[in-house]
Amino acid sequence: MSCRVGITLGDQAGIGPEIVHAALASGRLPADAEYSVIGPAIDCSLGQPTAETARAAWDALEEAARLALRGELDAAVTGPINKARMYDIGFKFPGQTEFFADRCGTKNFAMLLTGGKLTVALVTVHLPLREVPAALRTAEIVRVGLLLEDFLRRRGIDRPRIAVAGLNPHAGESGSIGLEETEVVAPAVLQLQSASRHPPSAIFRGPFSPDTVFHHAVNGDWDGVLCMYHDQGLIPLKLHAFHEGVNVTLGLPFPRTSPDHGTAFEIAGKNIARPDSMIAAINLAVELAAVRSFP
Repeated sequence: MSCRVGITLGDQAGIGPEIVHAALASGRLPADAEYSVIGPAIDCSLGQPTAETARAAWDALEEAARLALRGELDAAVTGPINKARMYDIGFKFPGQTEFFADRCGTKNFAMLLTGGKLTVALVTVHLPLREVPAALRTAEIVRVGLLLEDFLRRRGIDRPRIAVAGLNPHAGESGSIGLEETEVVAPAVLQLQSASRHPPSAIFRGPFSPDTVFHHAVNGDWDGVLCMYHDQGLIPLKLHAFHEGVNVTLGLPFPRTSPDHGTAFEIAGKNIARPDSMIAAINLAVELAAVRSFP
């Protein structure tokens, strides 16, 4: 049976509908997969999100989750939503990542971004920067590191090489610019080195200075980087692969991906939005769906 991929349009006042349609017409998707758009098109003014466009986006997410959990979809790809409008109508989740984790009943999930030669997983996600140090836990770093390892193995890397970034400049400079590396991150790296769940064991090293680790990853020294907070991973990823970055939710019983950009209301309907990231998200969803043991 061919892979069945459900695609949501996101907030339809944004570029979601046009990049989905452009992707489906691109000829750059696997021809042996089945693609279906979740949710009806609605009348709206492009560039002007409303409660109605937010409700349609939420309804589509609910339907995608239901279909995937019932086994009627093999993967879900989601268009960009407008969080402010979603919050206005009662959406209680920081983002789509947390929504899908909730609907799947999983606590062991994480956000990953991949594009070009860079793959990053995030230990903390939607937190104010001032709260990140207190939120970092050795157990959380280990948990997300193992999810990153599983993802890389499912992409055909038999022995993933994973660099663990420090939190502070120069990875704390041996404690002179912060103690998080010595007290929290380094113990997690030691645990990860012995916690690899599949032979041959993955390679975990660090903590590395965040200002150099991504350069080495792009140059091929590392298959993935485990990042301590949101912008630490997303800034280099978007600089390196803005038009082909894909957001992946790790830990679900089915693949869920999305383009790594927002609604772009300011260009909606101008036919200048590039579908590259949506194409990459759909292609990755198909690839991951072919791996039966996706976490």
